[in-house]
Amino acid sequence: MLTDKLKDYHITLGSVSPRRHELLASLGLTFDSVDPDISEEAPSDIKPEDLAVFLAVAKAEAIGTAPGSHNILITADTVVLCNGQVLAKPDGRTEAIEFLKILSGKEHQVITGVCITSPEKTVTFSSETVVTFCTLEMEEIEYYVDNYKPFDKAGAYGIQEWIGFVATERIDGSYFNVMGLPVNRLYRELKEFIK
Repeated sequence: MLTDKLKDYHITLGSVSPRRHELLASLGLTFDSVDPDISEEAPSDIKPEDLAVFLAVAKAEAIGTAPGSHNILITADTVVLCNGQVLAKPDGRTEAIEFLKILSGKEHQVITGVCITSPEKTVTFSSETVVTFCTLEMEEIEYYVDNYKPFDKAGAYGIQEWIGFVATERIDGSYFNVMGLPVNRLYRELKEFIK
């Protein structure tokens, strides 16, 4: 079992996201957490589909890994793409409403980049989920934004919240990836990482 193999490791999650904490804990792992506190601006030459991994690596570099072969740092970042446009975390109510209007009635990609780091090596990967939203009425969008204030979420929504129940028509890929951490893939990558 992975939990047995990792019991002698010190794991740090480079995130203060409650959703990532919940998902990583659901794997049965014990870990500390730190806030990477980085700018989420990226160079203009980064392809949108590579942005999540770029930001996950930037978070890992900002935190750094403690010396010792049994220290593991996990960082992640999630981006939402709709028709090639990156919908990051909205800067307030107006932008959140605009993002949800863009997503309404459309298919979009949710990409989470993950970086696993120890003093000896680094592994990165990304997971993509395609989500289709039904057409939303303006009052539904405003209700969600005003009641859930999704300003800390890529694409201005949390699939585990009210909007996910009423808007999600179809999901192709990992649901947990849309929440912010592809735990199935992370579990398998951690098994390989400590071999």
